[in-house]
Amino acid sequence: MLTKRLNAILQPKAAILLAFLSLCRPASAQQISAALLQPAVMDPAPFRAAPMVKAAQPATLPEAPTPHRFWDRENSLLFAASASFSAADFVVTRDNLREGGQELNPVTRLFSSTTTGLAVNFAGETAGVVALSYFFHRTNHHKLERAASMLNIGASAAAVTFDLAHR
Repeated sequence: MLTKRLNAILQPKAAILLAFLSLCRPASAQQISAALLQPAVMDPAPFRAAPMVKAAQPATLPEAPTPHRFWDRENSLLFAASASFSAADFVVTRDNLREGGQELNPVTRLFSSTTTGLAVNFAGETAGVVALSYFFHRTNHHKLERAASMLNIGASAAAVTFDLAHR
């Protein structure tokens, strides 16, 4: 019984494979002989006129962006927005927990037993974003410096939206 099933499965596949291989064989046999290729005629005159070695031109590097202060206007606005969204996340999360809801973030769940613990969690999150941005600023990764704040703003906004939608 099993051999009949295997034969029924493998027989069409084997026939297709053999047909494919037989069609590929003539294609691989058609090679051009290197003896039939004629070399191109080269005119040596242009090569004699141009010098073989050219003088090296000094490369100019692009201007480095001027370093900005860490507490510039853009970072200040990003940190204020990050703190605002973290505060909104704290308020909505605390209200949902009081009404019998459950914290979905496993890290925040460790601190969600008390209001103080929850406030410390969200304040630490905001301070961590500022610290990470400062680290990126000191290592001259200025795009990542801004991206850390933007990512936190997006995550907090998504959490607030989710909590408000599931009241």
